[in-house]
Amino acid sequence: MTDLPRPRRPWDLTPPEQREYFDLLGPGLVAVLPPRKPGDAAASGWSPPTGGAWVHVGEDGRIRAFSGKAEVGQGTRTALALLVAEELRVAPARVELIMGDTDLCPWDMGTFGSRSMPDAAPAVAAASATAREGLLGLAAKELGRPPSGLEVRGGTVGVIGHPGGSTFGELVRGRRILLTATPLGPVTQAREGPRAGRGTVDLQGEGVVTGRQRFVSDVNRPGMLHGAILWPPAYGARLLGAQLGAAEAIPNVVMVQEGDFIGAAAASAPMARAALQEVVARWEASPQPAEREVEAYLRSHPAEGDGWDTDEEREGDVDTALASAAYSLQASYRSAYLAHVPLEPHCAVAEWEGARLTVWVGTQTPFRARRTLAGALAIPEEDVRVIVPPTGSGFGGKHGGEIATAAARLARAAARPVRVSFTREEEFRHAYFRPMSLIDVRAGADRAGRLVAWDFLNVNGGAAALQSPYRVPHRKVGNVLARSPLPQGSYRALGANANNFARETAIDELAVLAGVDPVEFRTANLDEDRLRLVLQRATDRAGWFRRAGGPGKGMGVAIGREKDSRVATVAEVTVGGDRRVHVDRLVTAFEAGTIVNPDNLRSQVEGAQVMALGGALFEEIHFAAGAVENPRLSQYRVPRFSDVPRIDVELVDAPQFAPSGAGETPMIAVAPAIANALFAASGVRLRALPLVPTGRLPSRNGG
Repeated sequence: MTDLPRPRRPWDLTPPEQREYFDLLGPGLVAVLPPRKPGDAAASGWSPPTGGAWVHVGEDGRIRAFSGKAEVGQGTRTALALLVAEELRVAPARVELIMGDTDLCPWDMGTFGSRSMPDAAPAVAAASATAREGLLGLAAKELGRPPSGLEVRGGTVGVIGHPGGSTFGELVRGRRILLTATPLGPVTQAREGPRAGRGTVDLQGEGVVTGRQRFVSDVNRPGMLHGAILWPPAYGARLLGAQLGAAEAIPNVVMVQEGDFIGAAAASAPMARAALQEVVARWEASPQPAEREVEAYLRSHPAEGDGWDTDEEREGDVDTALASAAYSLQASYRSAYLAHVPLEPHCAVAEWEGARLTVWVGTQTPFRARRTLAGALAIPEEDVRVIVPPTGSGFGGKHGGEIATAAARLARAAARPVRVSFTREEEFRHAYFRPMSLIDVRAGADRAGRLVAWDFLNVNGGAAALQSPYRVPHRKVGNVLARSPLPQGSYRALGANANNFARETAIDELAVLAGVDPVEFRTANLDEDRLRLVLQRATDRAGWFRRAGGPGKGMGVAIGREKDSRVATVAEVTVGGDRRVHVDRLVTAFEAGTIVNPDNLRSQVEGAQVMALGGALFEEIHFAAGAVENPRLSQYRVPRFSDVPRIDVELVDAPQFAPSGAGETPMIAVAPAIANALFAASGVRLRALPLVPTGRLPSRNGG
């Protein structure tokens, strides 16, 4: 967390020339890449728009770079530091990244969708490159030489081929230089840099493993109280009224009721929760379907404002092509509601200084949280500062700022800092879930094993990875949203998990019907070389064409593309005599454009595979009457060490492409690869996730 003081006004809301960069950071050089303006997309090539970036080189030689992204365990801090270090030709340890601070950092829409590197990397690199050129210009004037005869190396600028030179600090001492960068600036091209593209030590790793790293849950302000929230008994319940008298009579407890919000603050979280037990609340329940009814409910309840005619793509005549197909398939696939289960539950600390508010919160969207807080508390947005300390994972489950608003309401009433943190049970009961998906597939192939028809409809799951990478002349693809009986929202890889599971299982089923090897079937029908390459790399590494079957042994394959990344996974499984399932090995080839930090990229892939294992095998939320029935880790199983197979990752570098998202796509081929391997091992075709919630293979097809 930064120790920098608060500026007069958030820098993203202040023109660059009016920001007190040098008053807060000290004399030196600042390079600013302004935010992209509407209409600039063609010039910059950036999408979605970002708030730019700025980099400060101080007279002490210290380098600070500022990004609106948040670090939630994905390693972005190290990757961006590598890019700054590459442009300024210094060791990464000399770079300090200030991230997710809405007073100091560029505006950013949020840390989600595998957008950290595509959004932040080019902006940070451009600002850093401009700073480098500025230092070269200063040295050229000092030495009386043209910049072309100088080089930047190890924190100095000197004559090419000669030792020594002027340090960064010497060049900027006593100066206040503000430079404007452009996205088309002198950024180091792929493979020219001394560090990007090579492994490096995680700049946060030592602090994490030694316990020195301070997370949101470690924030402790002087005089801080602990808060708790009164929750509705079930999803959709409406507060009709509440009596707080008994709770308000408890000494040293602050009670707050603002609209539907009721909370308590006290010296400890247990004291605050005990006070809420004294509140007499009246709720009006909203009728909700039972879990056994949810599939029919989703199919018959479109989301308000959405109809069923929402096809994303339609070409040719699917019905006629299916009628003449040599091999045809009609099947439905399902994926359950999933919880995010972050290592660190939601947490926020709020503190007021007069009319100005500071909130430390684990959120993936700090600027959205700032807007939410300002609206809820009826204060100007410029009076709200949101700081995102290192956060113990999000997985798409920490968007927005509701818990920050709760802490701020309590802190304002108590006139003291207040910390609010979810218990593990609250995390299960009152966060949102990955949507349930229902996917109907009709598909056909000719006698040569070529796809001729594809009809794919996702109900409720979302459009991520909806489009097929396979070549097919007659196709219809659609996605419709339903009115969910449980709160649902973003989850790592979004609907790509469900869409790719259904598609890659169906492709496997068609290959079996056509009597064609599943890898050869995919290769023959693929429409792009990048996917063919990862498929070849994964299957070669796994020994696909040398595989030898045995009792209860099976190998399955799946591929996918999402966030401009490509993945192929081969799964090896064993089904025991008692039908107990064990995944023995996952082999994955992954391509995400130019590799910036291969060690971190490999960790991202491995972590995604482990997380995907849970959703593939046994994770699912159970519910009744709008309430979660398995809100504890003893009831909701996540992967254990004994579940984790050997994971073999091959990274495919593609320096001709810009870095693309890597945090999500490695998940999407795991479940279908396992499902296809289970079919190879047992002849049982499973079409519902989780595949084996009891750990044992069912004896019937279709899940």
